[in-house]
Amino acid sequence: MNNASQFEDRLKQAPIVPLVGGDDPDIAVDTAQALSAGGLRVIEVILRSDGAMACMEAIAKETTDMIVGAGTVLTVEQAEQAISRGAQFIVCPGLVDAVAEFCMEQDVLLYAGTMTAGEVQRAYALGLRTVKFFPAALAGGVPMLKALSSVFREMQFMPTGGVSAKNLDMFLALPSVVACGGSWLTPPDQIAAGNFDAVTKLAREAVQIARTVRP
Repeated sequence: MNNASQFEDRLKQAPIVPLVGGDDPDIAVDTAQALSAGGLRVIEVILRSDGAMACMEAIAKETTDMIVGAGTVLTVEQAEQAISRGAQFIVCPGLVDAVAEFCMEQDVLLYAGTMTAGEVQRAYALGLRTVKFFPAALAGGVPMLKALSSVFREMQFMPTGGVSAKNLDMFLALPSVVACGGSWLTPPDQIAAGNFDAVTKLAREAVQIARTVRP
C-alpha cells in the first residue's frame, strides 16, 4: 500500500476507526465528512448491505482527506472488488488464508479478525503483524489482549466489537493496540435524522479520550 506511512500517521494522531454502514451513498458521504470534522479521517465501511460497496466508493471519490477501508470482507472476490472501487485497506471478521495472501500480494493492508491464540499464531505464520481482535468484549476484552500481547510480542491489534467511549481509554492504554474500531461513533438514529453534528461531537469526544491516553 503506497500510503502505508500516511495510514500509520493518521492512526497515531487519532487511533480510532469508525464503522460506517448503510445503503445511501449521499448519507455515507455526509457521515464521513462529519467524522472528518471531528478529527477522524480513517474509516471502515462495513459491507453488510447491498448498497455498502457503492457507499464506500462514493466516500473514496467525494472526499479528499479520508483513508477508506472495506470491512466485513468475507472472500477474495469481495476484497478484489472493494480494492477496485477504492478501498485502501481491508478488514475481515475472521482469518482466511486466501484473503490474507491476496491482500499481501496486492500490497494492501489487511486487518484479519482473530479472537484466540491459535488464530493469532496462524496470522503470524502467514506474515501478518497487525490483526483485528473481534468481537473484543465477548472475546475477553482488555485482559485477553494483555495475555495475547505478552505471548505475541510482535503483534499489534485493532479491537472492535463492544468498544465504546466508556472503555476506549482502557483499550488504548495497551501498547499493542494500534487503534480501536467502533460503531458507537455512527449512531443510526442520529444519522437517519440527519443530525450529523451529533456524529462530529462523538468523534471529537473520542479524539479527546485518545489524546488523554496517548498525549
